Amino acid sequence: MNIKTFVNRPVLATVISIVISILGILGVTELPITQYPQIAPPSVVVSTEFPGASAKTLQESVLIPLEEEINGVEDLDYITSSASNNGSVEITCFFKQGADPDIATVNVQNRITRARPLLPEEVRNVGITVIKQQSSPLMRVTYYTENEEEYDAVYTQNYMNINVITPMLRIDGVSQVVVYGSKDYAMRIWLKPDQLAAYNLVPQDIIDALDEQSLESAPGTLGQNSAQAMEYVIQYKGRYKTAEEYGDIIIKNLGVNQFLRLKDVADVELDSFSYSSLSSNNGYPAINTSVYQLPGSNAQQTIEQVQTLLEEKSEDFPDGLKYSILYNVNDFLSASITSLIKTLIETFILVFLVVYIFLQDLRATIIPAIAVPVSIIGTFFFLNVFGYSINLLTLFALILAIGIVVDDAIVVVEAVKTKIDDGQTNIKRAVLDAMSEIKSAIISTTLVMAAVFLPVTFLGGSIGIFYEQFGVTLTIAIVISSINALTLSPALCGILLKPKKEDSEEKKNLLQRFFSKFNDGFDKTNNKYGKSVSWLEHKRWLVGLSLVVCIGGAFLISNSLSGGFVPTEDKNIIYFDITLPTGASLDRTYQVTEDYYENAKDIEGIRAISLVSGRSFFSGLGPSYGLGFAALDDISERTDDETSIESILAELKEAAKPIKDAKIVFFQPAQIPGLGRSNGYTIELLNTGNAKLEELSETASNFVKSINSSGVTSNAKSSLNTNFPQYDLKVDVDKIKAANLDVSTVLKAMQGYVGGIYAANFSNFNKQFRVYVQSLPNYRKGKDDLNQIYVRNQDGNMSPITQFVSLEKITGPQTISRFNLYNNATINGNPESGFSSGDALKTIQAEAEKLGANFEIDYSGITREEVKASGQLIIVFSLSLIMVYFFLAAQFESYIMPLAIILSLPIGIAGSFLFTWIFGLDSNIYFQISLIMLIGLLSKNAILIVEFGLQRRREGISIVESAIDAAKARLRPILMTSLAFVVGMIPLIISSGVGANGNHSIGTGAAGGLLFGTVVGVFIIPILYIIFEVLHEKVVGPLKDLDEEP
Repeated sequence: MNIKTFVNRPVLATVISIVISILGILGVTELPITQYPQIAPPSVVVSTEFPGASAKTLQESVLIPLEEEINGVEDLDYITSSASNNGSVEITCFFKQGADPDIATVNVQNRITRARPLLPEEVRNVGITVIKQQSSPLMRVTYYTENEEEYDAVYTQNYMNINVITPMLRIDGVSQVVVYGSKDYAMRIWLKPDQLAAYNLVPQDIIDALDEQSLESAPGTLGQNSAQAMEYVIQYKGRYKTAEEYGDIIIKNLGVNQFLRLKDVADVELDSFSYSSLSSNNGYPAINTSVYQLPGSNAQQTIEQVQTLLEEKSEDFPDGLKYSILYNVNDFLSASITSLIKTLIETFILVFLVVYIFLQDLRATIIPAIAVPVSIIGTFFFLNVFGYSINLLTLFALILAIGIVVDDAIVVVEAVKTKIDDGQTNIKRAVLDAMSEIKSAIISTTLVMAAVFLPVTFLGGSIGIFYEQFGVTLTIAIVISSINALTLSPALCGILLKPKKEDSEEKKNLLQRFFSKFNDGFDKTNNKYGKSVSWLEHKRWLVGLSLVVCIGGAFLISNSLSGGFVPTEDKNIIYFDITLPTGASLDRTYQVTEDYYENAKDIEGIRAISLVSGRSFFSGLGPSYGLGFAALDDISERTDDETSIESILAELKEAAKPIKDAKIVFFQPAQIPGLGRSNGYTIELLNTGNAKLEELSETASNFVKSINSSGVTSNAKSSLNTNFPQYDLKVDVDKIKAANLDVSTVLKAMQGYVGGIYAANFSNFNKQFRVYVQSLPNYRKGKDDLNQIYVRNQDGNMSPITQFVSLEKITGPQTISRFNLYNNATINGNPESGFSSGDALKTIQAEAEKLGANFEIDYSGITREEVKASGQLIIVFSLSLIMVYFFLAAQFESYIMPLAIILSLPIGIAGSFLFTWIFGLDSNIYFQISLIMLIGLLSKNAILIVEFGLQRRREGISIVESAIDAAKARLRPILMTSLAFVVGMIPLIISSGVGANGNHSIGTGAAGGLLFGTVVGVFIIPILYIIFEVLHEKVVGPLKDLDEEP
């Protein structure tokens, strides 16, 4: 690249930058905005129902056949599944990163088709749902009624389902809306067993009558194709729609025009399909829902459309019906991006304040001030080309890029000003002379920064996406900056910089006096610095000792730092999971949730408390479980210590102490959408042998006790509990056959009266609902009520069912879960205060080694990604160093000289670990990214000294003198660029509010490492240059000019 072209043709140079900026502006308007890129692996959810079936029945008849077929589907990573005693089944298939979710869904659907013949008829009738979705919700919305007398929870859910949720599902990006409670309308046919027995009837007679009389038909058309003037379509009303119509269904002809109707032997009403859940919001009856995102969709746009729909529909809500958004990913996303944009501006201002202090010339400062926006804005165009988004990672990269991309412009301006200050009056000649000296260094530093992040783009999994999006964004900005440094900056120097004026006798103003003292101080410092380097050259052993101390210190501190994947951020919501003693009724659980609400409702900083009985975050469905959401005021409104999330969490725990009947666990949501439900760890304890569920439950309980007693982790909880009171149904086949009955007839009667049968469908309110047959609740309160249930044999005789069956009290699980086709217990928990998830994992892994031969552990959610990432830092770090080494070897045409740069890096790395340890931060993914970036930043400083030293050596100066000259000549630009970066990180280091923990991690690691690496490195690098230049000349020979003809 001929620099002279751009110096002589400044319009060409500006056109290049203007075009880059225009493309960047076009790119930013097209880029989607998300919290993170698509980090969570694609997942496909399979769900179905078998009403009345137990968890064990579902495991053997539904889960195992489906899992056997799904297992091995293309790109599958792992499978989780669960079956609950309420008859629900759910299988979640997690695929490898990069798998196409559409293809994955089709593949799973095809595998399920093969399994359908193996499934019970009831499951085939209900159907199997297969959808692609992320495993954590995009929004949590509650609908509640303040007018309980007119609108109960059943009405509220169905009103919202018909008028709000149905259109919501049509919004692009909405995968599913999960309703906690399943209070959809159903035609409930409440049988009276004694009345049925009196008329010699059984539940199957009711179902047969429904099928015969409530049905669709196609009577046809009269007058069609018969030369008639008119045609008449014959209408038949089809399936019944109202409770009155169903009540009038004829069950039996009693003779003499007398008919037994359904209403004579059953109560018929339009009511709820399920009674397994109760919800409240701020004390009012409510329905809680979760909105799930379609993988690959734009989260921000989806949420905005959902909010618009809610606002529009709420205008027509009946009086007393309202909605509240408890959690919204956009709130954290928008606040984070706003905070980062503010930090971006603050960083820009601080960087150029430092630049102005060093350059002391407004004209000179304008040059990097112009170059930096071009690099930042231009980056957006390439982000759009690569299919990226505006997210926290890319914005972090751009913030850090300000302090980096300014380097190239600073080096150019400083070099040109030095020539001018040395007496050069021809500005263009000064530019060309300066560029001839630094052109190679600019190219070298750009290649090094690109080389640092090149290896990470090949990493797979979630950690690979972190590194890739951050690294590629930063590299693009640096490459554009390099182009600017070789085109725009020289052209602007030729235009804006002026020859040095002779010192005036006029009185200096305050700023000029400050600059004069600053320069005097710097000159004295620089002279002392040169002498220090000269002194240190005679004490080279100190350099070796320093490097050993830094490497050892970095190793020791790294082992003492807490590990983690991403830092926990305040997302304006706290979740809690409630567990009552096994066997507790739903009403008892609901009362506990209401008592807790009364205790916690006045906590400052909480705007809503929403509670759900009958469901757990971790243990599935069951009457003794509950969960809740404490929606907090926006973090911008919670500015004092009393309303911090830590203080609110402490008050919520305090409010739980009077509740002696339940264990309540509190936690924050998953930090990365799609990777689990909570911000803690998720461990899967697998039964890989042939142990019984009771043994697995006991092992899980002991495992939880061990890790909870370690002091490192707290509130660990197992999802498996086999102590729920249950009955084992014993069937006397001999008696059944002796009575001329079939086993299936007896079991069908049990299902019809106790379990309930999904008998038919009906349409109303433009939707389809179910007809459900079951005995009235007072006929199935206890074991003795079976005496009222009769069965009919083939001869038409009725016998009490207790002649053929008996119930034996046992204990068993409420929910059975499986992981990769093994029965498992899922263990969730959080690290204790002062410990990280990495510390907790070390404790868990140590305890796992004590497990028996039948058991082992695996991981899911964010914990799985953290475990995958744990060994990758060393690999990434090593690959980056290797790439930097070979790029430098190619640049210097030497395999020896790059070692002078490589061996200077441990100083800054040690500084990064030291500052992170001092500030009490974790070694998380943000910190690891800052370490990788430090390799490039520290290399840039070393390159400036080594490159200039080599130039001086080629001019015939001795090795030591060339080192001292290079050190003194490059001290100013090194300090200027390093301080500009460090000062630019101050807004991140001192930030508060949303996203503060991530800001602290990346800002402290990067700034601390560069500050320490610069202060110490400027003394070490010249000595390393001397050592390896001497070695090079001994091994290879004297340096030659690379442009010199052979």
